[in-house]
Amino acid sequence: MGQTGGVMTKRLGFKMYKMSFVKDLEKAFQENGNAGNAVAMEDYMKNHFSFYGIKTEKRRLIFKAILKRHQIEVAENTRNIAVELFSKKQRELHYCSIEILIKGLKKKYSKEDISLIEFLIETNSWWDSVDVISKYILGEYLMQFPEETEKVIQKFSDSENLWLNRSAILFQLGYKQETNADLLFSLCQKHSDSNEFFIRKAIGWALREYAKTNAPAVIRFVEVNNLKPLSKKEALKNIV
Repeated sequence: MGQTGGVMTKRLGFKMYKMSFVKDLEKAFQENGNAGNAVAMEDYMKNHFSFYGIKTEKRRLIFKAILKRHQIEVAENTRNIAVELFSKKQRELHYCSIEILIKGLKKKYSKEDISLIEFLIETNSWWDSVDVISKYILGEYLMQFPEETEKVIQKFSDSENLWLNRSAILFQLGYKQETNADLLFSLCQKHSDSNEFFIRKAIGWALREYAKTNAPAVIRFVEVNNLKPLSKKEALKNIV
């Protein structure tokens, strides 16, 4: 196990174990890497991460094949494997980590998993990982434990970490009629003065998504609040 992954595994309270799944996945990705694709993918991600250069469809096929050979190992060590993969250098492994958690923990989260979720949001942070984690992991976690919502979202929205702020704004993206509109609007208002692009964009996206369920409420909110131009534009984009 890599040093970073091992340290985080201990910190999060998970037991150490021998990870043949991770080794086999890394080997398969190395064998199927494409240097030309990697350069383009790294450039698209502003060179924040290294890539093997495996495009999404092929990556998922390889991942599925390796996962099938190690189903029991992954099922019994879901969190450990996710932490180890997310602590690796290559971005494709981070995507696999997230996919393992989405499938493996759905409706099976423990309350202590909020520490894991916070680690994922704060580690190797960029929009491509944070947005998926926000909707499909944090959102699912708080759907399972709604009584934790106020505490978790207040902590995340008060943080100096912009990615935790963004996740607090976006976690209800899949909630539709279950959206807590008062909470959504209060978070958008709270961060409405932010000059961070990713916060302004998140506000607009969250409002635009809720507008699919309640457009009049979003229109009223935008009308009475002094949102940044980007947030306002994004919020009203699909409203006629």
